[in-house]
Amino acid sequence: MTSMPASPKSGAVVFGLSAQSIAYQSELAVRLGLPFEIVSDEAFALQRALALPTFTTGGVTYLKRLTLAVRDGRIERVYYPIAAPGAHAREVCAWLGMIHRTL
Repeated sequence: MTSMPASPKSGAVVFGLSAQSIAYQSELAVRLGLPFEIVSDEAFALQRALALPTFTTGGVTYLKRLTLAVRDGRIERVYYPIAAPGAHAREVCAWLGMIHRTL
């Protein structure tokens, strides 16, 4: 699967990050028809390096929902916590200049 630019104008590329297994991620991406790649952090290496927040339920540890805006290998903005996931994409698109911030 190839990651798609969120917008040719912004040049943004979207990736998902998950601590689940690669097999689970592949099945999820196909089942949901995701237009972007999901990157595995099953060993929690990125989580530890960046001290990303986690939660545990049912004996399984997951990454909490957040967005990292990265440009040229540098984190420019962190969105956390994400209180309204349904509205979050619009917030990020506004920051990227893809839409007017008041919409």
